[in-house]
Amino acid sequence: MAWQHAATVDELTEGFPLGVSVAGYDVCLLAWQGQIFAIDDVCSHAEATLSEGEQQGPILECPRHGGQFDIRTGKAVHYPAFAPVATYPTKIEAGAIYIDLV
Repeated sequence: MAWQHAATVDELTEGFPLGVSVAGYDVCLLAWQGQIFAIDDVCSHAEATLSEGEQQGPILECPRHGGQFDIRTGKAVHYPAFAPVATYPTKIEAGAIYIDLV
């Protein structure tokens, strides 16, 4: 799949996840240390909306049961989540955030 427009840089603030729908996929955008990350917006444990969770650095906590994911890799790093979530490449062009839903 080709690069898809997801949001603008102005819509995203570090520490505040942003849920977006891109080409039929629910994606959670996150900023950390000047980089933009994109992961599935659905928790692999209980199908909660991850963009409603809390971000502390590179870790995103699910709002339902407290499972945690590393936004850089999608890896589950805290119980009860054990399965990873998908991650997607991102790029910024002219103030717009694009993701590749490979």
